[in-house]
Amino acid sequence: MARNIAVETLREMPVNKQHIELAERKCIGHPDSIADGIAEAISRALSRSYLDECGAVLHHNTDQGEVVAGESLPKFGGGVVTRPIYILLTGRATKFYDGATIPTDSIAVGAAREYLKNTLEFLNMEHDIIVDCRMGVGSSDLRDVFKACSDNSLPHANDTSFGVGHAPFSDLERTILAVSDHLDNVYRPKHPIIGTDVKVMGLRQGEDITLTLCVPMIDRFCSSMEDYIEAVQKVTEEVRAVASTQSPRRVNVQVNTGDNYKSESSIFLTVTGTSAEMGDDGSVGRGNRANGLITPHRPMSMEATSGKNPINHIGKIYNLLATDLATRCTHEVEGIDDLYIRLLSQIGKPIDQPLVASVQYVSEAGIDEAVAGREIQAIIDDGLENITSITDRVIQGELKTF
Repeated sequence: MARNIAVETLREMPVNKQHIELAERKCIGHPDSIADGIAEAISRALSRSYLDECGAVLHHNTDQGEVVAGESLPKFGGGVVTRPIYILLTGRATKFYDGATIPTDSIAVGAAREYLKNTLEFLNMEHDIIVDCRMGVGSSDLRDVFKACSDNSLPHANDTSFGVGHAPFSDLERTILAVSDHLDNVYRPKHPIIGTDVKVMGLRQGEDITLTLCVPMIDRFCSSMEDYIEAVQKVTEEVRAVASTQSPRRVNVQVNTGDNYKSESSIFLTVTGTSAEMGDDGSVGRGNRANGLITPHRPMSMEATSGKNPINHIGKIYNLLATDLATRCTHEVEGIDDLYIRLLSQIGKPIDQPLVASVQYVSEAGIDEAVAGREIQAIIDDGLENITSITDRVIQGELKTF
């Protein structure tokens, strides 16, 4: 059956050449990212358990969850968490199969606690966190739609919804992701004074990029205001150096602009490295999109990608696939400045047959649009033909969802 793939050109200025651009990333310890990470960790754990016990991934959606902030008293040299962070796990999961009971709640709590342990190194898992599981079972109509995955036929869409992706990333988007990756994987292991609840807000105005970062400092590694100020200065220099490798544009970096050095209580000092310890709540789907960014100058889906089942939930599969295919198109088809993909499903229809796969692109001057259109259409068709590969990559943790 032929797929409805529509390719068209846009007559507009590429984002990277527009005068103003904004983009943002909430890093792994932000309360919204914590909620996303827990939701996705639970979905992967359930998927692996279902495969081991039942031979197939059963119906579940764990894309609902809340991080309710605790209270803390940070101080130079080491403070305390006075009221624990509360994690509420909700959503739906299959708990009974072929006469057997599946311990979904235990799996969910274990996955959540393991994720928290790995993400918030200085969180006391015995005293600083409460994990409460209130998962139910799915509605009968959605479970019936899901059954298509258990008889070796192609899964059928769980919803009438859409996914969105774009490529290539602009200088600003690429810079933000590079800074985030560097702080998480290179800088923090050597400088544990910085926590994981980093937020990177980017503004590009013409040829000038301004990065405004919120970076928590962990009090046990900080004995005085002088130590704190020095840590802020070092992070600023590090971020500026990393950012300068990503773009020829001028880069200005500002860190913790809300600090008041006259008061210990007016700086971003934490006990555990996240604002979830002292007042900031988090929710699944309120942070980064599937590509790891929040991009108000690009089309975006409001779907929470994390925690949705990787078999037939369009809010996960189509957002990941659209981003993946957009990247493929810009790598394999010459002359494209910006490209946007929107995939729209209909509930109950095979996931490889979207109601429409819409591709819009901005091209360089002189591109052969007929040739480019055929090449793009072939890439989209191939991606939809092999759509179930997204499921395997998600379960194995190869695709990030936030």
